[in-house]
Amino acid sequence: MTNTARQPLRIGIVGCGNISMAYLRNAPLFRDVEIVACADVNPQAADQRAAQFGLRASGVDALMAAADIDLVLNLTIPAVHFDISMQALEAQKHVFTEKPLAVTAELGRRLVREAAARGLLIGSAPDTFLGAAGRHARRLMEAGAIGKPVTGTAFMMGRGMEHWHPDPGFYYQPGAGPVMDMGPYYLTMLVNLIGPVRRVQAVATSGQKDRLITAEGPKQGTRFSVGTPTSVLSLLEFENGATITFGASWDVFRHSNHPIELHGTEGSLRLPDPDTFGGTVAVSERGADWKETDTATLPYGAVNWPVDAPDRANYRMLGLADLARAIGEKRAPRASGALALHVLEIMEGILRAAETGNAQAIEGALDQPAELREDEARSLLA
Repeated sequence: MTNTARQPLRIGIVGCGNISMAYLRNAPLFRDVEIVACADVNPQAADQRAAQFGLRASGVDALMAAADIDLVLNLTIPAVHFDISMQALEAQKHVFTEKPLAVTAELGRRLVREAAARGLLIGSAPDTFLGAAGRHARRLMEAGAIGKPVTGTAFMMGRGMEHWHPDPGFYYQPGAGPVMDMGPYYLTMLVNLIGPVRRVQAVATSGQKDRLITAEGPKQGTRFSVGTPTSVLSLLEFENGATITFGASWDVFRHSNHPIELHGTEGSLRLPDPDTFGGTVAVSERGADWKETDTATLPYGAVNWPVDAPDRANYRMLGLADLARAIGEKRAPRASGALALHVLEIMEGILRAAETGNAQAIEGALDQPAELREDEARSLLA
């Protein structure tokens, strides 16, 4: 199955919830990809997206069997990521899935092995590290702007989901929580900039045993039980010797921590929220004042989301567009299943370290993702 400029990679979406809107709106920005069909366990949801975007509404099994679909874009809930991705691979389709790759590392390993055995590509969100800020930071790192990375911090902190999501209980159960839900953005960015992780240590707690839903909806004013830690502090030891503190919490009202700061033998680097594609990157050379670069002028850095009142850069589909190019070039995609699996192993290791009190080795080898050059980034645009 080969993708060429004359034959776009034809995509079928499984899962027509909120996240599908970003992919569907962004798809026309990219060359050599075309979303042709969508499916959902709720047929009305598929019908709605099909009508909005001129797609073919389908059942899941029919979408998997369709001869005009080359890749399945898996936008289902994490609990069924493995089942849908495996079904797609068994149907001889390439796969790109929302994060996490699966709810356990063992299931993730099975997906990566299955794709390799079938000669298929599997990719996974997040692809935000390929955005303007991530690319600019990677160039600075490659140019030696901070020298050899030594230490740093990455903090994802907030009050959780119940103030905006009408039914947020699943975010607070095993397989979710701040590490599994938001960790992929931070950890993928760190691996992109520093390389793979070899060992983790962690402690964890929960601020509340139950939480109050304040978001509008039928469950407003009701409470739900918390089944997974909501505050986790971890220490990541990278293969190159760097040590980074990663904190993830949904128990914080207000804070002043920067999302990511890296410190090396020649300087320091500060990154914006890795859940977006743009923002300001700052570098300090040997203690000098911060030199800031607004990445809004670079590809995938301009503010564009949400559509009605944009306040951030959101170019979900970028990783999939790179995967489509990778098929033709017979190479690994940058937002690869192998990268997502390594991040999943890190997250699983963090939670196990917090539970057992013992440091956890991260098994398996991983090559740092290839840098996405500016000319390559622009060439993916339609």
